Amino acid sequence: MPTVESSLHGIMAEFNTPEEVLNAARKASEHGYTRMDAYSPFPVEGLSEAVGFHKTRIPFIVLIAGLFGAVGGFFLQYYAAVIGYPLNVGGRPLNSWPSFIPITFELTVLCAGVTAAVAMIILNGLPMPYHPVFNVPAFERVTRDKFFLCIEAADPKFDQAMTENFLKSLHPAGVSVVEK
Repeated sequence: MPTVESSLHGIMAEFNTPEEVLNAARKASEHGYTRMDAYSPFPVEGLSEAVGFHKTRIPFIVLIAGLFGAVGGFFLQYYAAVIGYPLNVGGRPLNSWPSFIPITFELTVLCAGVTAAVAMIILNGLPMPYHPVFNVPAFERVTRDKFFLCIEAADPKFDQAMTENFLKSLHPAGVSVVEK
C-alpha cells in the first residue's frame, strides 16, 4: 500500500536537456505514474502528451457561450424590430433577418472570446502566486536552462522511496523532495 505523507507534494528530478525530460516523462508514464508535471524554459514537443495531457472542456464552454451570444443578439434585435417598436421601412417585413446578421455575429464572437479567456484563466487555476515546487532551490533555473519532472504524492502509485529510486534510475542532474 503506497504511503502518502501530508506535508509532501512530490518528488522532482532535474534534467539538462529537453530530450532527457521527454524520455523521463515517457518512462514515468510507462511505469504507471499518472499524476506528474513537467517544467521547461520553452515548449518541448511531445512533453504534454508524455505527462498525460488531458482533454479540456474549454471548446464546449466556448461553443455554449457563442450560441448564447448568437441567440441573445438575434432575440434582442427581433424584439426591438418586431415586438417592442415595429416600424415598416420601405415595405420590408418586420423580421428582416438579413439585417440582424452582423450584430448576431458580433455578439457570438464577443461572448465566445470573453468566455474563452475567462474559462482558460479559471480552469488553469490562475492566479496562483504560490506553488510547492517554488520551495526547491534549483527550480529557479527552470526559466533559463533546466528541465524538471515532478511526480506528485497524489499519484496512486506513489511511494516516496520507490519513486525517488525510479527517478534516480533515469540519471537526472538531481532529485529533490518537494514539500508543501
